[in-house]
Amino acid sequence: MIRLCAALLLALILSGCDFASNYLERTQFEVQGDRLLMTGLITSYTPGRFERMVAAHPQVDTVVLRGIEGSVDDAAMIAMGYRLRALGLDTHLESYSQIYSGGAQLFLSGVERTMERGAIIGVHSWRDNRRDGSVYPRGSPKHALNRRYVEDMLGSDAFYWFTLRAAPSNGMHILNEAEIAHYRLLTRPILAP
Repeated sequence: MIRLCAALLLALILSGCDFASNYLERTQFEVQGDRLLMTGLITSYTPGRFERMVAAHPQVDTVVLRGIEGSVDDAAMIAMGYRLRALGLDTHLESYSQIYSGGAQLFLSGVERTMERGAIIGVHSWRDNRRDGSVYPRGSPKHALNRRYVEDMLGSDAFYWFTLRAAPSNGMHILNEAEIAHYRLLTRPILAP
C-alpha cells in the first residue's frame, strides 16, 4: 500500500512539472545602462516582471536575450512580445546568446533586431496536449495566435510555417545564416562579436 501511494505521488509530481514550471519565476532580468538582459524560461510571471523592470528603468531601449530556453506559456510570451514592440524596444543577441522556441519568437518583437555572429536561434513545432502543430491543417484555429503574432512582427507568416516544419516539438532546428536572412529575422546584417 505504501509503495502504491508513493508511486501515485511520484506520478502526480512528474505530470505536474510543466504546470508547476509555469507558476514558478524562471526568468532573470538585469539592467546594464540602456539594456535589459534576460535569461531563463518564459512563464506566466515573466510579462509582469518585464513590465515592472522597464517601468523602473525608463532608459532601457534594448532587450538582450542571453539565454532563453523557451516558454511554458505561449500566451504570456506573445503578450510580452506585443508589449515590447509597443514600447518601441529593440532586441539583440550577443555572440554567446542561445534562444530557443518561445525565446526565438520573443526576439521577433524588437523594432530593431540585431545579432552578433555566433548567437544560436533554435526553432521547432509547438505541441498541444494531443499533437504537434505541424499536424493540424493550415486552416485550423489552433494556428491563429502564433501565426498572427509572427505575421504582426515580421509582416509575413512564412517564418511561422517554417518553424512547424523545421523540427518536431521534441527536436530543435538551429537556424543558419541563410535562413535568418531569408525570413528577415534581422533588421541589420549580422555583427562581428
